[in-house]
Amino acid sequence: MAKRVAVILSGCGVYDGTEIHEASAVLVHLSREGAKVRMFAPNVAQMHVVNHCEGKPTEEKRNALQESARIARGDVTDLAKLDVSEFDAVIIPGGFGVAKNLSNWAEKNKDCTVHSDVERVVKDFHRAGKPLGMCCISPVLAAKLLPGCELTVGQDKEGDMWPYAQTADALKAMGCKHVNTDVEKAHVDKKNKLITTCAFMCQAPFHKVFDGIGVMVKETLKLA
Repeated sequence: MAKRVAVILSGCGVYDGTEIHEASAVLVHLSREGAKVRMFAPNVAQMHVVNHCEGKPTEEKRNALQESARIARGDVTDLAKLDVSEFDAVIIPGGFGVAKNLSNWAEKNKDCTVHSDVERVVKDFHRAGKPLGMCCISPVLAAKLLPGCELTVGQDKEGDMWPYAQTADALKAMGCKHVNTDVEKAHVDKKNKLITTCAFMCQAPFHKVFDGIGVMVKETLKLA
């Protein structure tokens, strides 16, 4: 029986939406494992729109659901309609959209709030004992919604390869156990059925990020 997996997107583009290479890696690995996938995104205005050539915000306005449709090849559903009973697992790729559209982590850090539908979905999957896969910055959602969980965003010491290591300190301050993990690996919190990998929190070659996401996907499906 094919595993049914919901994938939650947050727009299209690393600086203001879903990190496209992470989303693509998730979808490729799910396809290889024979999973049945349906994509969702919140029907909300993005926090802002970033010119990805310059890395600077513009005056343009865009909708996270409409932008996510670019990744989903048009086949994306309003997150408000996600029924947890129809799925065996959920996976949330990273990208700044997680911190800007799925939550306000970009502004509030550990004092953030999470979009109501994202909170509902994460908590419903957790209560149902169904696994949650997250990569890059998306584990901050679990840190906020599943107190005391174990997770990884890579390493907790900054360096050329780990420019976002301070995120691990914020997660620890929220009461989570952060586990230092290499980019090609994933951490499994068996108690909470939470599987995390750092992806582009690390300045690693694309193939290593791709492989780490593959481990996350396989471990998520194992628990489904």
